[in-house]
Amino acid sequence: QVQLVQSGGGLVQPGGSLRLSCTDSGSIFSIYTMGWYRQAPGKQRELVATKTTGGITNYADSVKGRFTISRAKNTVYLEMSSLKLEDTAVYYCNANPPMTWGQGTQVTVSS
Repeated sequence: QVQLVQSGGGLVQPGGSLRLSCTDSGSIFSIYTMGWYRQAPGKQRELVATKTTGGITNYADSVKGRFTISRAKNTVYLEMSSLKLEDTAVYYCNANPPMTWGQGTQVTVSS
């Protein structure tokens, strides 16, 4: 059973930084590629970053150089810096390909 608990997020000004965390109470992190996704208002959910069990990372072009995905034991992190207004979205962690979706974490970039 997939049980992912997210933390972090919130309101930040443009140019600011945030870190999201996602803890797995099961065991999917050790088996699957993990990813961070986001869904902005009125838009489809998109894949933002992934990291394989072997450590290979991939990023959407829109976040390259600004976001960093990392994983340690049963937690996956998304470090976000130089945040832009268009980064505002609900962020989700999940396996890649995704399994059951959780509630996500709101990130709002606003001045």
